[in-house]
Amino acid sequence: MRLEPAAWERGAPAPHDGGAGAPRSQDVSDNADGLINAGAPQSKGKGWYSRGYLPHCDEIGLIQSLTFRLADSLPQSLLRQFEEELRAIPTGERDVQRRTKIEQWLDAGMGCCALRHPAVAAVMQNALFHADGRRYRLLAWCVMPNHVHVLIKPLVALPLIVRTWKSYTGHWALAHNEELGLGVAGGVFWMSDVWDRFMRDEKHLRTTLVYIHENPAKARLCKRPEDWRWSSAYVGAVRGGSPAFPGR
Repeated sequence: MRLEPAAWERGAPAPHDGGAGAPRSQDVSDNADGLINAGAPQSKGKGWYSRGYLPHCDEIGLIQSLTFRLADSLPQSLLRQFEEELRAIPTGERDVQRRTKIEQWLDAGMGCCALRHPAVAAVMQNALFHADGRRYRLLAWCVMPNHVHVLIKPLVALPLIVRTWKSYTGHWALAHNEELGLGVAGGVFWMSDVWDRFMRDEKHLRTTLVYIHENPAKARLCKRPEDWRWSSAYVGAVRGGSPAFPGR
């Protein structure tokens, strides 16, 4: 499935579907140290800022792990209750506890899980491919039923990148909601915020890459990471002929 170029920048090439131009995750693993240390950013971006309780670090050239989720993937009542429970935990531990619990809830498959539909997953994956090499370097990705993991090296401001992904895919999904039986309620597709975490060093990058690729198997959506169609592990395994992430 391809997106129409008119939906993106005028004159930009149409997204591809995982062909020769897509990144191989093995390349990320083999060159992790070079990716961490390659070149100084041309612009510092916004630096640290916050929207709600999630802190963000927007710096061009800083490798980032991003997770964004569907609007109904976690009930607000559940989140509010958990935030109250976090008040009893030391401030320095809250972010880790929050991230761990939310990841567990997401993997449980809450909400409509519209990204499980092949057509929606393909649109999401093609959206990631579209500006690769122009707005960012796409290093790894995994489209889960109700959330998306992406590992990128931004070449422009991070909020612009995420906003573009969400805007197109969200409008597309809502336009095809009834036709595909996606079950999206309330006219809102994506949760407004995003988890972002910059890679501190080579070890952190490798660990994050493995986590992204193993998420579908951990959530029992497939037996092996390379079996999941909407992941860079799958693309790398197909074109490389063998599993394409560290330790395999």
